[in-house]
Amino acid sequence: MTSPDVPSMRAAVITHHGGLDAIELREVELPRPGPDDVLVRVAAAGCNNTDLWTREGSYAASAEDPDARGGWLGPLDFPRVQGADVTGTVVAVGSGTAPDLVGARVLVDPALYADPGPDAAVVDVLGSERDGGFAEHVVVPAACAHRVDDSPLSDVELAALPIAYGTALGMLERGGVGEGHTVLVTGASGGVGLAAVQLGRARGARVVAVCSGSKAQAVRAAGADVVVDRGRGEVLADAAAAAPEGYDAAVDVVAGPFLAEGLDLLRRGGRWVVAGSLDGWAVGLDVRRLYLADLSLVGSTMHTRRVFAALVDIARRGLVRPVVAETFALEDLALAQAHLAERGHVGKIVVVP
Repeated sequence: MTSPDVPSMRAAVITHHGGLDAIELREVELPRPGPDDVLVRVAAAGCNNTDLWTREGSYAASAEDPDARGGWLGPLDFPRVQGADVTGTVVAVGSGTAPDLVGARVLVDPALYADPGPDAAVVDVLGSERDGGFAEHVVVPAACAHRVDDSPLSDVELAALPIAYGTALGMLERGGVGEGHTVLVTGASGGVGLAAVQLGRARGARVVAVCSGSKAQAVRAAGADVVVDRGRGEVLADAAAAAPEGYDAAVDVVAGPFLAEGLDLLRRGGRWVVAGSLDGWAVGLDVRRLYLADLSLVGSTMHTRRVFAALVDIARRGLVRPVVAETFALEDLALAQAHLAERGHVGKIVVVP
């Protein structure tokens, strides 16, 4: 509880690494913006698999220490407000920030970067290294608050963008996917996969998407030209039949055995871009298959400053309309994360404080 003389807000915090019981709804002190910060009244905040894995502490686990617990970039301070995907309205600014930002509708870049360069590495993520958007207000650097006043997207749709669509756009960029290319997307019904389907289609690529048959209609509606039903157990053969001349790129959030098996689906000079390991992180690979066909195996973590700027432009112009599966109230964050973990949905789950 906060003192009655101190401005407060509601926030869903995690108190330790663990299960859903680690989430608590609390009344906490309203954060104050520093000189270069803005205070944003949160309109909506998207949920991501990173929220689950950060809460569980699974990022720190390794083959050497499978019991280690930590956040994406190391140990966390508790309590921590999660939530990297934020859209809302600026309600206050710091002393060094332009006052005309007050009242602006903004989409927040959740990343802080190693240097000012357009492709600098991410060194800090909202909702992990600092308090995020599963609250009524959040403080972020003014440079991370991008105006989207005129975007035709709803607040809930905007809140679906930062992590999933930023990651997907970064993968497409690193895969060199453009007009006339053929791209394979694994895990196509999840947040990042479905974003890759929509963004790939918007770039003029032919998209072959892999997902369960029960979700095929929704994935096709999102823009997939062909849907491969992974439930048939013939993913490799079906993906090959869908693109007899091979793929220019693969956008993969599944990895596991399919990564090594699937490299032969690429055309000479093709790129396999991986940003997840839902089917396993240990992959056996004959590297001759890479260099003899001039293939590239590319790791892709989140977005860059340049990629996020492109995503903001997409949001402002409404070039892609995110698919939202469900919305939940702030007090139901545990239920939202439970639904996310079940993976029965198509698209994004969003919290509305």
